[in-house]
This record gives sequence, structure tokens and C-alpha cells, in this order.
Amino acid sequence: MAKQKTAVTPTREENYPEWYQGVLKVADLSEHSPVRGCMVIKPWGYSIWENIQKVLDKKFKETGHQNAYFPLFIPLSFMEKEAEHVEGFAKECAVVTHHRLERGPDGKLVPAGELEEPLIVRPTSEMIIGDSFSKWVQSYRDLPILINQWANVVRWEMRTRMFLRTAEFLWQEGHTAHASREEAEVEAKKMHQIYADFAREYLAVPVILGEKTPQERFPGAVNTYTIEAMMQDRKALQLGTSHFLGQNFAKSCGIQFSSQSGEQEFAWTTSWGVTTRMIGGLVMVHSDDDGLILPPRIASAHVVIIPILNSDEAAAKVVPFCQNLVSALKKLHYHGQPLEVIFDTKDQRAGEKSWHWIKKGIPLRIEVGAREVDGGVVSLARRDKAHRDTQTLSVHELEQKICPILDEIQASLLRKAKEFRNQHTVKIDHKSDFYDFFTPKNGENPEIHGGFAFSHWCGDPAVEEQIKNDLNVTIRCIPLDSPHEEGRCVITGKPSKRRVIYAKSY
Repeated sequence: MAKQKTAVTPTREENYPEWYQGVLKVADLSEHSPVRGCMVIKPWGYSIWENIQKVLDKKFKETGHQNAYFPLFIPLSFMEKEAEHVEGFAKECAVVTHHRLERGPDGKLVPAGELEEPLIVRPTSEMIIGDSFSKWVQSYRDLPILINQWANVVRWEMRTRMFLRTAEFLWQEGHTAHASREEAEVEAKKMHQIYADFAREYLAVPVILGEKTPQERFPGAVNTYTIEAMMQDRKALQLGTSHFLGQNFAKSCGIQFSSQSGEQEFAWTTSWGVTTRMIGGLVMVHSDDDGLILPPRIASAHVVIIPILNSDEAAAKVVPFCQNLVSALKKLHYHGQPLEVIFDTKDQRAGEKSWHWIKKGIPLRIEVGAREVDGGVVSLARRDKAHRDTQTLSVHELEQKICPILDEIQASLLRKAKEFRNQHTVKIDHKSDFYDFFTPKNGENPEIHGGFAFSHWCGDPAVEEQIKNDLNVTIRCIPLDSPHEEGRCVITGKPSKRRVIYAKSY
């Protein structure tokens, strides 16, 4: 039997990492830049990020946060104020040491004008924002401070992959200061839940809410809360984190206030963020061997109208019909936003256009030819179904049904992703089974095996080191909904109070 032709080669089964890069290419989401480890986010990809921004920004503001902006450059001395923090980021820092260029003896440009103090290109902003907070806070009346910034950061990664791990990436980072521990902990957990709800409701990605182990926490944090998702190669991807920082950064930055009793106290702080990694996550959770599949609530556009123009006579009928259809659909709203409609007028055959939009993952394709115009109908195809699986609707039916159909697609993508995750999440209680689960069998694709192991852990960090060295597996999180359950650590056999999620990850 001849192998079915796909838009992306190699396929997921043949070479998952190459398949992922292929999807980014055929969907026109991004491309490599001349700067090693960085990427160009193209319009179709950037519009996804804009939609992520739009939704999350609204949620942040609804919960009392305000946007601000802080410097890209952080003095080296600021980073040194919090020991655990600087150790955690030291190897990833890009450092600016000079402030101008001059011509050298050979005529080439060379750095000149050495800075009195090196500047770190922002890897995260706790220290620079903490400095501002220390000036803004004098009294308990100045608290809480609830700030968010949309920005770029630089972490000098050696092994990069577009959207998942790049030297420069886009994100939002929230930073808050509070008068009490309880209030700060509530804030960290609240933002954690907002991320989880967003992932499920907009990205159609099911996530596990959990707490990181001490070994995996954000440098300097007291607690780190994470949302973890399973990709189609069964690896985990951390989609967002929220950190309760205690008073560590307040003490380092001097964020103090006069309490109601007149005592000088240090503030309690949080930080939390998601990045363009979310785009990589939705690509790997939903896409297939023909390209991208976009969840409607976050899609770059919702529907494309493809005219079938076989002749001048057909064009005279079809084009005005399509133009009226575009106008009618653009008046509709989907989840509070105008329906995004594309009318594809490129000089190509309809089949080529349809294939182009399949690869780009647009949720709905509408084809209109002379026969459809005569019948007052359209032919509708969904990206989450087979390409030739179409339905015929009148224009009136289309206007009534298009938003419910988009919601059906959204729900089907979430359901499919949840079923996949459940299928590859296994309770494991014996060390030999654990090692077998994460070791490729003979003939098994080494890139696609394993999944999530739900197993006991005794709390010993040596276990984390052992499985990382032996299997490249980490504890992704201690699930928040994991009940206390007496058992034995899957690696050491020591007593354990609960199960955790083990997985290979990005």
C-alpha cells in the first residue's frame, strides 16, 4: 500500500523533533534569525501571541493588576543581592560591558568605552522591579502593589528550539508586594489558577496544576506553582509558573513598610509569568502531519473564504457573493471579539489555496463556486476533521451555526488532548517498571515513548538526581489535587505520603 502523502515530512512517528520544525515552517509561524539561538516570529505566529496577550491582559486587569515597564538592563550589583537567584541565572546571563564601537587598526569595528559596571540583559526582573518597589512602599497603605509587564528577556541557551527554548523570548511577568504572607500566597495561587484556566479554555490544552519540588523551584522562591502539559511525544512542557517569594527578595531589595502597629516590616512578594513557549505547546499538542491546527479561541483567524474561479463568468458570480459573505460574517462576534475572516483572492487554484490554509491551521474553510452561488449555499470544512469531510449550508444557516461550530472544534481539541494524556499517564509502583516505562523498547521510536508516571516519592533530592542522570526524567510537579496516600518511593522503597508526576520534558 502506497504511503499517504503529508504536508509535513518527516511525520510525527518518523522524527518528532523534525516534524515540529516542519509544522512551524509550513504554517509560516517563524524562522531562524541571523542571531544564533533567536527567531523571527512571522505575522501568522505573532498574531497568536497578540491574542494570548489580549486575553491574559484583560484577566490581569480584572484582578487589579496594572501594566508598567522596567529597564532591559540590570546592574550586575543588583543580581548579586540575592545569592540563590544569581546562582540560578548566572550561566544564562548575557552581559553588556561596553557602550560604543570604534574602528580598530584593521578597520573593523571593535567594542570600546568600557562600562564602570557591567549590565545584565534582563533574564527576569525581580531585582530591578524590587528596587522600584523599595521606593514606592513606605507604609502598609501603599500595599498591595500589583504590577505586570509585557517584555522580552534573554537567557543564553546553548541548545535552542523555536518557541520552546530560545536565547530571546517574549513573555509577561507579574510582580506583586503584600503586607502579609497569607495575602501573597493567595496571590500566587490565584495567578496559577488563571494560567491553568487560560490553557484549558483558550489553548484547549489540559494541564496538571502542581507545586515544584525544592530542586525545581525558581531560584530564590519559597514555593513555585506550575502548569504541566503533555505533548504528542509524551514529554512534559511547563506552560507557566507562579512563585511565592516570601520575604527573600524584599530583604535583598529593601522593600520595607511601616505596619499598622508602627513596626518596620519587610513586604511579601510574588512573581509569575508565561511566555511564547505557549505557542510551541499548542503546536505540539494539536497539530498533525498536514500542519498546524489552531484552537478557535486563540486562532490567528477563524475562517477563510476560498472562491472557485473556473472562468470569467464564474468569477462575475462568485466574487460579489463572497464579498457579501465576508461583510455578513465580520458582523458576528465570537467570544467577545469580531469574527476574523480572510477572503483569499490570490491567483491560485482553489485546491492549492485550500491546502495552504490546511497547513496554517485555520479552523474553518469555506469554498464557494458558481454552483454554490446558484444554490445560495456554501461548502464548509473543519480543520479538526478529514479534509474532504465537508457540509453544505445556506448562508443563513452558516451565520447561525458558525460560532457554535467553532466552539465544537475548541471542545473536540481539548477532549482529544485530554484523552491522549490520560492514555499515557500510568501509576507505577516498582522501580523495574519505572525504568522500563522510560526506556525505549527494541524497535520503538526513542523520541516517542513513556509518558507521565504517577508514582510515590520519599522527598529525597538524591532520587531526582538519580533519575535525571539515568533516564533524563524529572519530577514535573507534586499535583495539587493529589491526595495523601501512604506508599513506598518507587526508587528507594522508603515511606512516601503521596504520588508525584515524573516525565521527560522540554
